[in-house]
Amino acid sequence: MSLFEQAEAKNRQRAEPLAARMRPRNLDEFCGQPHILGEGCLLRRLIAVDRLGSVLLFGPPGTGKTTLARLLAAETKAKFAQLSAVTSGVKDVREVLEAARGEVAATGRRTLLFIDEIHRFNKAQQDALLHDVENGVVALIGATTSNPFFAVNRALVSRSQVFEFHSLDVDDIESLLQRALDNTERGLGGFDVRAETNALRMIAERCDGDARRALNALEIAVLSTAEPVELNVELVALSMQQKLMDYDHDGDMHYDTISALIKSIRGSDPDAAVYWLARMLEAGEDVRFLCRRLVILASEDIGNADPQALILAVAAMQACEFVGLPECQLTLAQTVTYLACAAKSNAATVAISEARSDIVEGRVLPVPMHLRDSHYAGAKRLGNGEGYQSAHHDDDGIVAQEYLGIDREYYRPVPRGYEAELGDRLKAIRKRLRAEK
Repeated sequence: MSLFEQAEAKNRQRAEPLAARMRPRNLDEFCGQPHILGEGCLLRRLIAVDRLGSVLLFGPPGTGKTTLARLLAAETKAKFAQLSAVTSGVKDVREVLEAARGEVAATGRRTLLFIDEIHRFNKAQQDALLHDVENGVVALIGATTSNPFFAVNRALVSRSQVFEFHSLDVDDIESLLQRALDNTERGLGGFDVRAETNALRMIAERCDGDARRALNALEIAVLSTAEPVELNVELVALSMQQKLMDYDHDGDMHYDTISALIKSIRGSDPDAAVYWLARMLEAGEDVRFLCRRLVILASEDIGNADPQALILAVAAMQACEFVGLPECQLTLAQTVTYLACAAKSNAATVAISEARSDIVEGRVLPVPMHLRDSHYAGAKRLGNGEGYQSAHHDDDGIVAQEYLGIDREYYRPVPRGYEAELGDRLKAIRKRLRAEK
C-alpha cells in the first residue's frame, strides 16, 4: 500500500468511530456472552435449526446487544428492519409491520424487527406489536438496559425468550483492544503504535465491561498523539474521561446494589458492605434512603442480639441529616461496619411475622377481661380489669397470669450476642408462667 493509500485509509478510519468499525461481522467474531452463544446454548440451537422467535436482550451498555441483533438477522436470512424507541412512534411501528406482512405474502420471508431501547415504548406502542409477533410475521429482537420483566409489556415478555447480557470481563476487553490495534482494514493497524501490556489492561479494567467505552478510549489515545504512539498508562489516564457510574436511581442497579449492601451486612462482611456503600455514594444515591435501610436492617437482621445497633443506626440517620455530604460518609461507614460485625438475629422479625399471620389467617383473640382498660367510668360494671395482678407487686417482677388466652411462642431468641442472655432469662420466665397456670 502506497503512502497516499495509507493516508486515505487513515482518513476513512477517522470518519467512523473505532467501535463501529470493529463491530463483529459474524458470530465467530462475537466476543463474550458464552452463556448465551456458547456451544449447546439455547440461542445457538435456535439459530442452527432456524427456529429463532422473538427475543429480548437486556444488560449493560456496550455488551453487544445491537451487534447481536444484526448478526441474528444475517444468520437467519431474515429481512432486517430497525426502529429506535427513542425516536419512533406508533405510526412508524405500524408501517414496519405492514411492510412485514407484505414481505411474508410476497416471498414467505419473515422480518426480523430490531427495536433498540424497547423499554421506552409506551403501552400502546408495545401493544401494536403483539398480533404480528404472535402470528410470526415478525421476529422481534428488543434490546434494553432495563429489566424487561419490569419495563416491557408482560404480553410481549411471555411471547419472547429473554437473554441477559453480562458486562464483558477484563480478558475479553483486552482481546478486543489488541484485535483493534492489529487490524489494518478496520482497526488501528495502519498507525505506528507501541502498546504496553499494562496500558491495555488499564483500559480494560476501567471501562467496566463496556466494549464501546474501551474502544473509544483507545481511539482517543492513538489519534490524539503524534506517531509513533507510545501507548502507556500515562497516556491512557489522560485519554480516559472521569469514570461514569453505571447506575440507575429507580431501576435494577439501584435495587440490586442496596440488596448487595444489605446481604453483605447480614452476612457479616464489613469489607463488601463498605464497597457497596461506596458505590452507591459515588453514584449519588440519596443518603436518606441509605439511612432508612440501615435503621430497618438494625431491627430486621440484628435485633436484640445487639440492641446498640438500632441506637447507632438512628443516631447515624440524625447525624447524616445534620452534617450532610461529604462528611456524613464517615458516619455511614462507621455504621455499616458496626452493623456488619454485630451479632445477628431475626427472632423479632420472625415473631411479628408469625403473630400477624395468625391474626390474618386465624380467629382474632379477644382481650382477656383482667387485661382490659379499667380507667373509664363504668369499666368496673363490665368486669374490666377484675383480677389483674401487677408484676410490680411481686418480688421478682413476674406474675403468673394469662396474657394471651392460648399457648403461643412467637419470640424465640437465638444463642448469639445479648439475645443469648435474653434467651436464658426467657426460659425461666416461661417456666414460671406455665407452672402456675
